[in-house]
Amino acid sequence: EKQAEDNNSPECSEPGTMDLKFTSSRKYISISVPSKSQAMSPHIKSVDDVVVLGMNLSKFSKPTQFFVCVSGVFMFYLIYGYLQELIFSVEGFKPFGWYLTLVQFGFYSIFGLIELQLIQDKRRRIPGKTYMIIAFLTVGTMGLSNTSLGYLNYPTQVIFKCCKLIPVMIGGVFIQGKRYNIVDVSAALCMSLGLIWFTLADSTVAPNFNLTGKVML
Repeated sequence: EKQAEDNNSPECSEPGTMDLKFTSSRKYISISVPSKSQAMSPHIKSVDDVVVLGMNLSKFSKPTQFFVCVSGVFMFYLIYGYLQELIFSVEGFKPFGWYLTLVQFGFYSIFGLIELQLIQDKRRRIPGKTYMIIAFLTVGTMGLSNTSLGYLNYPTQVIFKCCKLIPVMIGGVFIQGKRYNIVDVSAALCMSLGLIWFTLADSTVAPNFNLTGKVML
């Protein structure tokens, strides 16, 4: 009865919060972990929702959702790669890698603002400092990648970018303490080599290895 009375006490915390209450005789701690639906992205309404370009694919089967998502990734990356190579093939454009990055992130900001106006739940779930760090790293990554094309040709950039999974795994081992088995390592190597072969098999330009460009990548 005493425990039930304590649990019903107004001093107990509301759900979804973590409060520490002190009294002369007891200390109350109420901890609740938000559900998956509460911690998800604001425009996703349930755990099973799969939203692509504003379209909810939840009514389709899992294989169909997977096929649509994979096809979208391949299609947009191929378009992005083709246009990027086409832009830097224009005479005199190679020194303007950072300008291209400015234009890219200008459009990213516009699309982000449009999405923010379309969604109903606008609560911030990530601290502003985290946004700033991610933004700085992302701009630096893409800016250096674009600028490297002023020193390297496109096939060389593709070789390095296809292998980026390998240093990511190495960083996971030393920074996050992850452990990968032989299957994980073999899959990463096969994927990197397969991407390089797929991208460069039809290329008529030999890779150009420039030290400055390699450091940027």
